[in-house]
Amino acid sequence: MTQDNSSILFQLGLVRNLLLRTISVLIFFFAILTFYQESIYIFVANPLMQFLPDNSYMIATGVASPFLTPLKLSFYIALFLAVPYLVIEFLNFISPGLYRREKLFSISISVCSVILFYAGMAFAFYLVFPLIFSFFITSAPSNISVMTDISQYLDFVITILLAFGFAFEMPILILAIIWGGLASRESLTKARPYVIIGCFVVGMLLTPPDVISQTLLAVPTWILFELGLFVSRFIKK
Repeated sequence: MTQDNSSILFQLGLVRNLLLRTISVLIFFFAILTFYQESIYIFVANPLMQFLPDNSYMIATGVASPFLTPLKLSFYIALFLAVPYLVIEFLNFISPGLYRREKLFSISISVCSVILFYAGMAFAFYLVFPLIFSFFITSAPSNISVMTDISQYLDFVITILLAFGFAFEMPILILAIIWGGLASRESLTKARPYVIIGCFVVGMLLTPPDVISQTLLAVPTWILFELGLFVSRFIKK
């Protein structure tokens, strides 16, 4: 066996061990959360439940929805909780091939990206959800009883949380583009009008068809774009 083949097998072994550790951590979180799946779903459903009329409630239209939906939510929460560990494993995997300055930059970017991802989801859960659910409920005709399916609600919530979580990664994307030499700060500054339009287009595609949620996604993304441009003054290509 040649040295190149041995190196490839060694790298594949590292990737296998990384995946096994990651899956183990994910299973660990998931196993714990399954004991609290009912309380977790009640907490996640609260932004909608607090605006439902007295004669309205959430329903389960699928035969297995009462069992599978809270279980699926527990898996999503376990995945979100495992994100910091995934980042740590990724940094440990790539760190042998980086210089000291690159390691420091990678660690800083990774920590900031995790914080921004969680911040985006918190922004959506505590600010966006109350606004859009209040708007949806009050917009319903007076003779219509609002009763949301628990499975559809979960899919809606996870989609919005991921949309805001990834949208809040805008500063990290800007810094990575400039640091990697893919574009300069000046060229990105000139592209500001197109970025603003793109933020609203993405907001239109990823959020419900109402102006409130689209604006609440587009405006913070634009602000974070400006933040990325400001911070980029202090880094070199």
